[in-house]
Amino acid sequence: MKNNRVLLISILGLLFICIGLQMESEVKVSQLASIYRKWFQEEVAYIITPNERKVFLQLDTDRERDMFIETFWKQRDPNPNTPENEFKIEHVKRFKYANETLGKGTPSPGWRTDMGRIYIILGEPKTIERYESMTEVYPTIVWFYQGFGKYGLPDAFSVVFFKQDGAGDYILYSPLLHGPQKLLVNYTGDVNDYLLAYNEMARVNPTLARVSLSLIEGDANIGAAARPSIVSDLLVQKQIPEVPARAVNDEYAAKLLKYKAYIDVEYSVNYIPNSSMVRVIRGNSDFFFVHYLIEPKKLSLEQYENDFYANLEINGSALDANDQIIYEFTKSAPIKLQKDQVDKIKDKLFSFQDMFPLIEGKYKIYILIRNLVSKEFTSIEKEVTIPAISKTTEQPWISELILAHTAKKDPKYTHTEKAFLVNGVQLLPSPRNDFVAADSLYVYFQLNGLTADQLEKGHITYTLYQDDQPVKTITKSLKNYPDKTNLLEEFSMEGFKAAYYNVRASVYGSETQFLVMGEGSFYITPVGALPRPWVVSLSSPADSPDNLNKLGIQYANLNQDQKSLDYLKRAYNLNPTSPTLAADYCRILNKLKMYEKVLAVGTPFMQSDQKQDFYALMGLASQSLGKYEQAITYFKDYLAYHGTNLRILNAIGLCYQELGNIEEALVAWEKSLELFPNQPELKSYVATLKKNKTNNEKKKQ
Repeated sequence: MKNNRVLLISILGLLFICIGLQMESEVKVSQLASIYRKWFQEEVAYIITPNERKVFLQLDTDRERDMFIETFWKQRDPNPNTPENEFKIEHVKRFKYANETLGKGTPSPGWRTDMGRIYIILGEPKTIERYESMTEVYPTIVWFYQGFGKYGLPDAFSVVFFKQDGAGDYILYSPLLHGPQKLLVNYTGDVNDYLLAYNEMARVNPTLARVSLSLIEGDANIGAAARPSIVSDLLVQKQIPEVPARAVNDEYAAKLLKYKAYIDVEYSVNYIPNSSMVRVIRGNSDFFFVHYLIEPKKLSLEQYENDFYANLEINGSALDANDQIIYEFTKSAPIKLQKDQVDKIKDKLFSFQDMFPLIEGKYKIYILIRNLVSKEFTSIEKEVTIPAISKTTEQPWISELILAHTAKKDPKYTHTEKAFLVNGVQLLPSPRNDFVAADSLYVYFQLNGLTADQLEKGHITYTLYQDDQPVKTITKSLKNYPDKTNLLEEFSMEGFKAAYYNVRASVYGSETQFLVMGEGSFYITPVGALPRPWVVSLSSPADSPDNLNKLGIQYANLNQDQKSLDYLKRAYNLNPTSPTLAADYCRILNKLKMYEKVLAVGTPFMQSDQKQDFYALMGLASQSLGKYEQAITYFKDYLAYHGTNLRILNAIGLCYQELGNIEEALVAWEKSLELFPNQPELKSYVATLKKNKTNNEKKKQ
């Protein structure tokens, strides 16, 4: 009894949740402007997918809704290279026909009738048979369709409508729900006796009798116990309503919602699905990198004269558990290829690969790649965990496995940092982990935190499994690895049949002391060879101070100022002539009130082409040190170059006040209030100063 009560509570809970979600959806729709509500509830009610509905109701502004609607139609355009959108033209035509023709004599608008709904989804039938004047059969209409196999429908099928009990609108007929009994005017037999009803219908009209049990051509379920076709019921209740969803890839909708601040309509209609991989790898320094690769389903190249071009813009961000942006970046990757190069890669996928440093913590990673030439975009969203360096050395720790089909060692990699390059070995993994029997399987991972004794006595057991059954096992002593932090092992796939496999690397500190384990999965395809992608991978000099600088900025965004100072100082000291490193260093120095150091670092750049980046920094430091005249000069230089800034205007006023020049202070503050009136404290203070000034002038008179 108790279990039944729990089950009832669960069911009621789910029911209330569903009702709540429906009510919430209805509230959102009711808040839409009439033009959007009509579009959403009427014009595209039958062709908008569930994902598109969900996204549309999450949009906040009319600009976003307009962009969505335009993208909605463009996504369905069968020929984007022509000015006409044939799909939209046909849909508008169907919708109009449903209202003007199929709605005649009905209390509801035509688009809301069953006939209108099917017509809008499937269009004009190939043939129409009408049985509207027969004395023994209620008014019935049969629409016959062909050519919808690409949407998962039968090659040939009928859709039947009838007036139940001879009155009202034509409704959609279901062999399972209604049966031939409901079509016959004078049927008096058992309502569950389909064979009797079918035989009676066959006597009246054999053609109608056939579709009364099965709507699918050649699938009439007639026998000793003639039963209605369940597949036919599935057709009208599920498959036909799903045709619009099968006709479009609605993945774009979720991407539009996520990246609506970065893309316009030109991009939103051209979302390209992709395969991707993200791995965290500790670098040679004391921090970790996020390595990632993205393989879009296609990369469009535009031809200009004899060359082919693409211009990729990459926007990345890392958000913590509170959705605070800890790090963000923008990069560009221009691509220029000649005709012979294009011929070599035309049948291959494209792989973009890059990496960036990230401080310890758990993050959501977002990477958006736009092709500025073709107006296409793709993206990935992943969750990553960056361990603290101390934790990786206090106890045994193993990284996530990387399975690669190629591992190249080349001296030219020695002083380079790039994605999936470890200790001079360039790994080429596939995001699908696909291999052929002729490949080698390279298993790479990192190991940390083992004691000297464990490294001396320990071993690694590699086991390859198919269907949880081991098919190959290798044990190797840790002493045999020259690099005990970065481990790479090669396995031949020769003799392995096409199937899915798992690989497990188990680390032991002695013969029996198990420490840690890493796992990965892969599959061997039955094809003889795979067309491996062509790769664009950004690179930078090894141990670049830019990485230290990026980490320092990340710590600053978390208000971990001492750590930020440490990294930004190290970066600056490695390259003190870099304006970018110096400016970022000055920012943390200002925050920590190390003003003399700000002036020392910034002064050499005041004669450089980047001096504008230091105006505010030098001004704030000078003001804090009481060097007001110098601060005013820096601040005015800032305004002359960058334009109006509230904080700078108010700082100029404070500096003038400290110098006793109330007239100039009021000029600065009144300008600030003119541009930004919502400053009540400053407004009150300025009013007091002006009143005091007036009183003093009266006293002098």
